[in-house]
Amino acid sequence: MKVQIVDSPPTEPRTFDDPGELADKLSPQDVEIVREIFNTPLTGSYNWDYEIANSKIQRLYELGKKFNWDAELDVDWDVPFDKSGGPSQSGMNPFADHPVYLAMSDEQKNKYAWRSLAQVLSQFLHGEQGALMVASQLVSCAPTYDAKLYAASQTFDEARHVEVFNKYLRRRCQIEYPINPSLKLLLDKILTDERWDLKFIGMQVLIEGLALAAFQTIASTTRDPLLRQAVTLVMRDEGRHVAFGVNYLEDWIKELPQDQIEERAQFAYEACAIMRERLFSTVVEEEFGFDAEEARRIAIDSESGQAFRNFLFQRMIPNLKRVGLLTETVRPKFEALGVLHYENAASDAEIDWNSLERPLEVGVQTAAE
Repeated sequence: MKVQIVDSPPTEPRTFDDPGELADKLSPQDVEIVREIFNTPLTGSYNWDYEIANSKIQRLYELGKKFNWDAELDVDWDVPFDKSGGPSQSGMNPFADHPVYLAMSDEQKNKYAWRSLAQVLSQFLHGEQGALMVASQLVSCAPTYDAKLYAASQTFDEARHVEVFNKYLRRRCQIEYPINPSLKLLLDKILTDERWDLKFIGMQVLIEGLALAAFQTIASTTRDPLLRQAVTLVMRDEGRHVAFGVNYLEDWIKELPQDQIEERAQFAYEACAIMRERLFSTVVEEEFGFDAEEARRIAIDSESGQAFRNFLFQRMIPNLKRVGLLTETVRPKFEALGVLHYENAASDAEIDWNSLERPLEVGVQTAAE
């Protein structure tokens, strides 16, 4: 095993051989561990009373234990699927009428579709690694007993998510793309900040909210029953994570001095601005000959791009309002983003217990089912 320490993430995609062939070829000496070091002034805390402070958090923790799933055993990795028809339902490609796309052969169009999916899922993979590390930090720095227990259970959830997306990328897509620089910047901020509640805001409300919206979109549009099953299992976990963050934060934020609330509200606004504009990557389009800036604007302005952003902020804005971060100072900034009209939608503090307590559906289902 070789270890390489780098100053920044890789910038080039990684391709993978057929999984069966790779298992026969790879030896321990072939494995290279690529590490990027970061430092954080994490302030931990013991909790000596072992009291349950929030019954909702306790219930979410119990659901996490009850509905644990195994990424290896509960996902049917051998389900057959004809990749020649592409990974997504028709009508999802915002470039379908673009001259560059129309000039592609059928083989190139299929390759482009799978590369586009791989780029999106690669960001899920990197984001889930970030969530894994943030959840592990919260075990130490969360101030209450029930929050520590829940953060410990979430850490294992995030490990499963990393495992399942990594395996799908290697088996179905056979390529992994580097992390989006804007996502990396956001994760760096959350991981290296010393304030435990900012970690909650950044991960539980913002990034997990983004992930949940993205997973719901993919579950409803993918043709691949394997991917549908995987993201459906992941969504069950993410629904608990967002509910945990919103319910926990609404009691804590209101007790902070106003200047500290404004600092956190500004961070939430800046993160939302990044999510709205800068998480749209054009790396795949550039591979296939599109102009990067033109491709970015098409993706952002497309019907599917607008629908995703609407879905995202329909969840995120009421959550921010519920925890007290939609302050009078940042409201005009959110208004300028065109998302403030979602503030009175249902928040994730209003937990859909029937949905979270529904038995897990393991095994692959078709879209018709």
